[in-house]
Amino acid sequence: MFTTGQWTFAAIFFVCFVIAVYFAYGKDKALHQKVYKGSYKILIAFLLFIALLFVIKVTMKH
Repeated sequence: MFTTGQWTFAAIFFVCFVIAVYFAYGKDKALHQKVYKGSYKILIAFLLFIALLFVIKVTMKH
């Protein structure tokens, strides 16, 4: 499906992207902790909602 060159490019791109994001957002870490305090609760609620939808889908299928 994918050639070795494509897999190599994807891996190098991913590593470079993660490094770039780390440096770009690492500088603003203190500001993010101040401004977005408590936002993890919204993330947990969203993940629970997605899990609930998945459970409903599985139970309705049978």
